Formats: sequence, C-alpha cells, structure tokens
Amino acid sequence: MTARRSRGEGGIHWNETRQRWIAELTVGYTPAGKRIVKKASAKTKTEAKAKLKTMIRDHEDGLVIAPTNYTVKEAVRYWLAHGLEGRGENTIKMYKTFAESHVIPALGGRKLRDLSVEDVDKWLAAKKPSLSTRSLKLIHGILNRAVKSAMRRDKVKRNVVDLCEIPEGRQGRQSKALTPDQAQAVVDQALKAGVRMRAYVLLSLLICARTEELQALTWPHLVAYDKLLKAWRSVAEAGWDHDQFAIYVWWSVRRKGDTKTVKSRRSLKLPRLCVEALRELHTKKEAVPSPLVFRTATGTAMTAHNVRRDFRKVIGKAGLDGSEWTPREMRHSFVSLLSDSGMPIEDISRLVGHRNTVVTETVYRLQIRPVIQHGAQRMDKLFRGSVTQLVTQRRQTRSGRRCKTRWTILGSNQ
Repeated sequence: MTARRSRGEGGIHWNETRQRWIAELTVGYTPAGKRIVKKASAKTKTEAKAKLKTMIRDHEDGLVIAPTNYTVKEAVRYWLAHGLEGRGENTIKMYKTFAESHVIPALGGRKLRDLSVEDVDKWLAAKKPSLSTRSLKLIHGILNRAVKSAMRRDKVKRNVVDLCEIPEGRQGRQSKALTPDQAQAVVDQALKAGVRMRAYVLLSLLICARTEELQALTWPHLVAYDKLLKAWRSVAEAGWDHDQFAIYVWWSVRRKGDTKTVKSRRSLKLPRLCVEALRELHTKKEAVPSPLVFRTATGTAMTAHNVRRDFRKVIGKAGLDGSEWTPREMRHSFVSLLSDSGMPIEDISRLVGHRNTVVTETVYRLQIRPVIQHGAQRMDKLFRGSVTQLVTQRRQTRSGRRCKTRWTILGSNQ
C-alpha cells in the first residue's frame, strides 16, 4: 500500500480525460480561505514527480506563483507595458521597435525559467555583424530589465542576462571634422544660403550648439550687454545696437526640456558672424509668429529631416559630399578648430558642455592635437646646454659629410 504524502508535499494522480499525470501543490490561501493550487502535468509518473519537486522547491524559495510556461516574450512585453513610465514618447517607441525586431523574434518563445547564459551569449554573438555596440547594449538592456521585472514578480529565480558580457558590435561610421580650409568653405557657402540655414550652420559650427539645443532655442534666450545698465538684456528689450551678444543654451527638445547634462546648461558669447546672421533672421517677417528661432513656415520646430536636407545642400556647395556629413559633426569640427588653434582642452570642454575633459578627449580624441607643451618646454630649458651641444654635433657631422662627399667627387673627376 502506497504511503500517503504529508501535508505541504502535494500529490500526484492520473487524469483519465487528459491521459496525463497531474502534480498538485497547495501554495497558499485566498483572503476568502480558498486554496491556491498550482498544477503541472506530465506523460509519465516520473516526470510528474520531478515537476512536483520543482514546485515544492519554488514554493520554499518564495516563488509561489511562478508559472512553468512563462516565456521571454511575455516578460518583455510586460516590461514594455509597465516599465517605461516617465520616459519620452520617442524613447518608448525606440524600445518597442528594438524589442519587437531583435529580442522577441530570437528569444521570445523560450521559457523564462529555462533561459540560460549560453542562450543570451549566442544571441548577442549572432547580432554582432549587423548591430553597433550601442545597439547591442540597448537590446541587452531591454532583456535585462524585463527579466529583473519578472524576478520582482516572482516569475523566475535569477537573472541570467545580468551575467552576460556585451560584445563589440559592428564598426560604425567614423565621425570626422572639417579642416580649416573646409570650414572656411562651409562658412562661405552658409553666408550665401537662406537666412534661416545660414544662422543654423554658423551657430552649429562657431558656438558648438547641439542640434537638439538649437531646435529648442527661443528669442528670449538671445541677449545683449547694455553698457548703460551694465546688465545682459533680451534683444527684444535692448535692441541690436550693442557690441556684445550672448546666447543662453539652457533647454533642448528632450523630455521636460532639459539639456543633455547639467554642465550642458551654459551661456555663450556670440561671434560677430552669428550676431549678424541672427539679426537678419530676427528682422525677417514671418507669417506665423513664434518664439522659436529655428522654425518652419507654420511656426513649429524644425524636424531632424528638415535640418539634414538643408544642411546637406550647404555642405554640397562647399565642395564636400553632403551625404557623408551630419549636423552633429559641426561639434567635432568646433573642437578640432579650437584645439588646432592651441586652446586648452579644459576650455574646449566647458564650451561644448561636457561634464569633464574625459568626455571631450574620449569622443573627440581624433580631433585634438597635443597642446600640453609645458613639460617639454620646461625640460628643454633645464637641459639647454645639452641641447645646444647636440645641435652643434649634428651640424658638425653634416658639415663633415658634405666635405667628404665633395672630395670624393673631386677625386673621381681627376
């Protein structure tokens, strides 16, 4: 006679209708006192016993409602529906696109409790040829956050995604910067362009404003220095009859209007070319009044497509391939031109709105020339005698070589 299981150990019975063994375990009670029963089925009694042991172990670990058939797709879609609160519309759209294009098709059918580190590693490795490193980090982050959300809801014991390394992805297009001659050509063509794109290109190149910052720029943020009042005032109040002008780069088109970082909020004095371009743009009559500096004919902010289209026309007329340049590369050019002129990297970092010089040196390292010269200059001064002696020896050696060559030639002529 088979021994009866103790309370809390569950039970196994044969279901004639389904022709399967059923494992059952009471995992708790509802507020009304009704039992909460978790079930699993199997073709053989041995498989049913194994599933019962798993349910008991999960119950002891606190996973009282973890379903055995909960999939990666369900976890990801739950996170997309409930885990993106507070994010912008474009960010949510981007996450959903990457999840539906890369995560769910490859791993969606996998049961979450069966997902392994090896599965994730192979999935990321298969994506390497087609995605950049940034995109790989993005899809890894989506899966990672989805599994963490499932852990908080007792759907799975651990997060295997967090144990995986993100590989290097496909090499993207290398950012580049304008040379001084190319920059001059772009400025020349910008001065011949329409008044709106003229101001846009000059501000991008000469004060290094981000595209998202220019999209949110308004006229009240353009100020002039009033010498009589000894204060900065909006050009709408102070007018244009002043010598010094500045622009407050305080907002962007990001969610809530914040700039990319706290250090990105900065006030920049305007070069004369920018002042003249903005003066002409300000006096232009618009059919629809708008506080935005860069806007469409209907008064709305210029989209990225509007900007790229008109920007590439200016670049093309400057003798460059417009399809190979983007507006954000004017920031690289700004860093390159100032670095080439000898400006310290600390000053450049503050102008571009970076948190520190590490960001400037890392992102724009190809456009920064070595300007740290103080150590070399001091060493040359300390060992000036040795340097003079070395130069003298080199001159004597060169002179001796020339004399030897001359006598050899004369001897051969004789």
